[in-house]
Amino acid sequence: MDYLHKTLGIQITYKDNANIPSLPNYIHAKYELKEASLDGVKTIFVFPRGDLDPVSAVKKHLDRIKKSAGAQAVLVLDRLTFRQKEYLLRDRIPFIVDGKQIYLPFMATCLQERCDSEKREEEELLPSAQVLLLYYIYHGCGELLTADAARALDFSAMSVSRASKQLEETGFVKTEKRGVGKVLLSRKTPRQMFEEAVRRLPSPVKRTVYVPKIEMTDGMLLGGYSALSGYSMLNPPAVNCYAAGSVSKWDKTASGRLQDANDQCAIELWRYDPRKLADGKCVDRLSLALALRHDKDERTEEAVAEMLEQVWRDIEGKRN
Repeated sequence: MDYLHKTLGIQITYKDNANIPSLPNYIHAKYELKEASLDGVKTIFVFPRGDLDPVSAVKKHLDRIKKSAGAQAVLVLDRLTFRQKEYLLRDRIPFIVDGKQIYLPFMATCLQERCDSEKREEEELLPSAQVLLLYYIYHGCGELLTADAARALDFSAMSVSRASKQLEETGFVKTEKRGVGKVLLSRKTPRQMFEEAVRRLPSPVKRTVYVPKIEMTDGMLLGGYSALSGYSMLNPPAVNCYAAGSVSKWDKTASGRLQDANDQCAIELWRYDPRKLADGKCVDRLSLALALRHDKDERTEEAVAEMLEQVWRDIEGKRN
């Protein structure tokens, strides 16, 4: 770890792999542990063996390691997404991304060097570009004919052309001519694509209104926490929530505030038609994760993280 010494002058001494017998087997299965000394401070460097678990789970794992070893536990990573970094900083979890970032709160050290992946914030994607990108992720990334996507999403040739052009300009995908058609291309996995794009993807929900239950129509998609309860073990909310691409039909009866939980339900107005990506009674899972990403309730975060893990498993299962 020359990075620490060259950047901050911290003297680091490695010892053998850390032997912490009181730790459960699942932690040894998830992480490689190495004992180290940082300017005389005993630490345990924690190297994930695979993809990083949800940050809420990582915090519990590191707390367990710290308690069992009697030493500071530092997460060591090769890469870190913007969202993961925000959660790690929020929970004061020490971490090092070799050559890029250092966060050691127990040594009052925080360094974030700019790199290629840390670009300035740019304007949000067009709704059509966001739908196309999410559809591409569900498709498994790789190669996708824009003509096939246009048919599946009921986009016009002009809409899919504008959307694919913006995705190419952002660097999320490349495009290639195939005869008279165009193909979206990427070597990223669906998880990588989503995690790298998430900062540019706004919540699909523009606003929420409340309408009398008797005015609900059949076939409405569940949204918000109602949808999350359908994808997880969370209990349904007291007020049912639905999603729609337009709420104009309820203009005369809609209220901006909940007045009667027994008589009203919530309807989210989305930036795009939620039916384009849904394949059941609920809105699609990636859009739902975007809609709930700023909810800091631990139960919601864990349910969303578990839901996303299932998305990646489902996509991988379709590809095999």
